[in-house]
Amino acid sequence: MKEDSPVRMVMTTFEVRICAIVCWGFLLSGCVLNEKYEAEKARSLNFQRLLAQEEKRTAELDNEVKRSKKELAEFETRNRELTAQVQAVREQMSRVQEESEAIKEAALLERKAKADMKRAAAPAPKAPPAEPVPSASDLLGTPAAGAPDELAMAGQTESMAPTAASSGSPNVHVVKPGETLYRISRRYGVRVETLRKWNKLPDDIIEVGQKLIVSQE
Repeated sequence: MKEDSPVRMVMTTFEVRICAIVCWGFLLSGCVLNEKYEAEKARSLNFQRLLAQEEKRTAELDNEVKRSKKELAEFETRNRELTAQVQAVREQMSRVQEESEAIKEAALLERKAKADMKRAAAPAPKAPPAEPVPSASDLLGTPAAGAPDELAMAGQTESMAPTAASSGSPNVHVVKPGETLYRISRRYGVRVETLRKWNKLPDDIIEVGQKLIVSQE
């Protein structure tokens, strides 16, 4: 029993050393694992922070997109309103122009009516009594039995003359009741100033039955 005690003591010391080494290894591995855990935890926290920043930026971009869409819808609504206003202004200008032309025609008709009333109120000059025109038989005597009638031939010549002259004459319009120089110009596609120039009119007043040159063809 006494001889085994030193061996047993040596083994016990060796076991203690082995246990100490094992414990020290566990402590070192625990420290290493703890450092790795802390590093991974820091990386995870950093990733979560970055993820939160990206989510915040994405939310800001979504809000900006929604705001841009809202502004675009407002701009389109405003554009439609402005287009409708422009169309209304054009229609109003067209109506004003038509009313202006109607007022101008009414003024011309009024001036024409006043001029007609003045001419109707003025006394007509008395025409001198017409002298009797001697007939051809009185001047030349009775024509011969086989001779042609000179007066008939002269009448035929005079009736043919205007036809020949009218073949190259300009187109003429006879003024009817209710017509104005403006309406006649619109009818034939000629400017009012051109009609006044062709017919040598001092103003736009015309009379019923008056002949106006409406083209130079």
